[in-house]
Amino acid sequence: MLDGVSLDHLRTFVAAADEGSFSAAGRKLGRAQSVVSQTIANLEAQLELTLFERTARYPQLTAGAKSLLPSARQIVRDADRLKAQARSLSAGLEPVLSIVVDVMFPQRLLTEVVSAAEIDGLEAAAAEPSLVPPSDVARRRDQRRTAFRGRGAGAPLPGDEAPARPFGGAAAKVRASAVSFLGGASATRERLEAAEAQAASSVPPSRLEARSISAWFGDHLVLQDVSLQMPAGQITALIGPSGCGKSTFLRILNRMHELVPSAALAGEVLLDADDIYDASHRLVDARKKIGMVFQKPNPFPAMSIYDNVVAGLKLAGVSASRSEKDFLVESCLTKAGLWNELKDRLRSPGGGLSGGQQQRLCIARSLAVKPRILLMDEPCSALDPTSTRVIEQTMLELAQEVTIVIVTHNMQQAQRVSQQCAFFLASQGQPGHIVEHGDTDAMFGDPIDPRTHDYVNGRFG
Repeated sequence: MLDGVSLDHLRTFVAAADEGSFSAAGRKLGRAQSVVSQTIANLEAQLELTLFERTARYPQLTAGAKSLLPSARQIVRDADRLKAQARSLSAGLEPVLSIVVDVMFPQRLLTEVVSAAEIDGLEAAAAEPSLVPPSDVARRRDQRRTAFRGRGAGAPLPGDEAPARPFGGAAAKVRASAVSFLGGASATRERLEAAEAQAASSVPPSRLEARSISAWFGDHLVLQDVSLQMPAGQITALIGPSGCGKSTFLRILNRMHELVPSAALAGEVLLDADDIYDASHRLVDARKKIGMVFQKPNPFPAMSIYDNVVAGLKLAGVSASRSEKDFLVESCLTKAGLWNELKDRLRSPGGGLSGGQQQRLCIARSLAVKPRILLMDEPCSALDPTSTRVIEQTMLELAQEVTIVIVTHNMQQAQRVSQQCAFFLASQGQPGHIVEHGDTDAMFGDPIDPRTHDYVNGRFG
């Protein structure tokens, strides 16, 4: 015995204690195993569900991808077809670009810097009523009458070049304004040096001549044996009733006639003795040298006034610094009579201008790329008298540096602006031809052909 406790009692107590402890531990372990088993079962169920859902989606995704394949193939076919169309259209792209270039590609800036003495001399010449003696005028008219009797329709008159007209008030004002523009308070040494460099490199106006021009649209003869000399630095007006071939002749002068698929042409157009229809003469070069202003003003409406003027530089691939562009814009807008009106609105859209301003903007845009010849197809037909007067003044000023050929139905306008005039006529189904051409004053004051007399005096047409 141990302190009154027998060994059997101890054994019985330990056995009872162990049995109770193990029973409690067993119950806890059973509950833990149950929780673990349930958790494992839940995870297995979720994994199985996830795998099932993904497996179920694969066919759907595959079917969707397969359904998109026809659309993708169609897109590829459409892209190939568009590429083929682009390649086929590229062959005709050059003439289209040439029209755009045509509108905006003329050749020279007004940058002459003259002295005060020269200006005084010009103003003195402008004050003279005429420097051509009346006897010389009479002699020339007699020569024209003699030559006309022996020539065929449309042939040029021998010795028909009119004597150079004295500088008038308009020319004196142009040069004086050039001095004011380049040498005034706003001028800088750099701008004057640039102006002098451009003046030294400037090319005199070119001479344009058409020889024995005949034109067809399909089998229809619209012009027959038309010959005309357009002297350098002068304005030549083409007059005549509608449908006599004036605008067709004008388009022939810069190769726009050939844009019509059924058009055909015979004859020569000589720019300073160089035939622009010669096979070695590039089409784009011809249209750069011979620009066009159309009947309807066509500025780029979304472009600013500033960008309209310099747009031709980008199309021609001509690089220019910002200061050079600023100088160009100011100079061209000044020559077009727009600078004072628009100098504070250069970033406004060109399409927001009035009709007269839009037409002058197109002239400024043409001058930015310096043409030798500027063709104008009824530039004032849709304008009011005030805008017409401004554009006529612009033409007179530009004639000092660019040879201009204008089509007009306004006889008073032809008298006001031109030095040379050609009367076209087509009657009773006959093709258009030139009835008479020569000095404007002689044609309106003492015409040779009675049909010319009747037309310029408003008896028909």
